[in-house]
Amino acid sequence: MDAEKQRKIEALLARPILAHLATASPSGQPHVVPVWFLREQGAAWISSYQSTRKVKDLELNPRCALVVDLPKARDGITAVLLEGQVELLAGSKPEVRLRIERLYLKYLGAKGILKAEPQEWLNSPENLLIKLSPKKIVSW
Repeated sequence: MDAEKQRKIEALLARPILAHLATASPSGQPHVVPVWFLREQGAAWISSYQSTRKVKDLELNPRCALVVDLPKARDGITAVLLEGQVELLAGSKPEVRLRIERLYLKYLGAKGILKAEPQEWLNSPENLLIKLSPKKIVSW
């Protein structure tokens, strides 16, 4: 992938757009859910709770896909697909919590993150971070 296309992809992934995370159950049943994500250090970071189906699926099968798509092309890109494996990181670690805060800031802004609900999410013992390290990135 050329540098200009990579720059356009990273610019799109920096925007506060919903992505869709696809996982699969042990029986192979696909599960697709909308998620907030943060693109940092070559990975896509997704906040979740330990009890969710996506996390349970990922504990058994760490392979997944994340797609970010737009209703109309921007800089010649309509969608970006990231495929790879995940690592699940406990939300109690300080560096994990800071990344989750940055993720929430991306979507809620400095004032929005101070509201009761995001603060409950941040302080929940169930909160964790999904780190998707893409092996493949495709755009169209």
